[in-house]
Amino acid sequence: MSLVSKSLLLVVAFGLAACNNPNRYGAGGVGGAGANGANGGANGGYVDTNGLGDPSNPRSIAYFNQAVGDRVLFPVDQSSLTDEARGVLAQQAQWLQTNSDYAIIIEGHADEQGTREYNLALGARRAASVQNYLISQGVPASRMRTISYGKERPIEICSEEACYAKNRRAVTVLSAGLGS
Repeated sequence: MSLVSKSLLLVVAFGLAACNNPNRYGAGGVGGAGANGANGGANGGYVDTNGLGDPSNPRSIAYFNQAVGDRVLFPVDQSSLTDEARGVLAQQAQWLQTNSDYAIIIEGHADEQGTREYNLALGARRAASVQNYLISQGVPASRMRTISYGKERPIEICSEEACYAKNRRAVTVLSAGLGS
């Protein structure tokens, strides 16, 4: 295989990996009727008629993200849950049991240190830890799926511990109307 063919194949593979979940933000992409638009972001004219973007509505996605907490953090190279993480996940489990019409995707993330392969595996272990804890708290496994982004989707970009710490996380993303 020539260098050009290998390069093209690599570009296509990365392009497909970047499009792993095109509906993550719902209809209209970022700012549409999905998660970001429903959570009060710049939503391009979207009108929230179902209250999913109202942080004072205890059944809303915005409430879950802001009041319950949609993420937990991990120590360096760890996938074990801290006491603080278990506290947030216990609240998530309680909320998910009360709001059974939501399904979730648990995203595992890592900081930029280490290889891509190592961080994808670490992100997968982090997502699995969260999933296993939520299952132990009574949330049905059928309402969950996991995905690892490794170091590919940082929320902070800098080579300092403060940034690394924010990127070592698992995020629970709600999907309205998909629960059992």
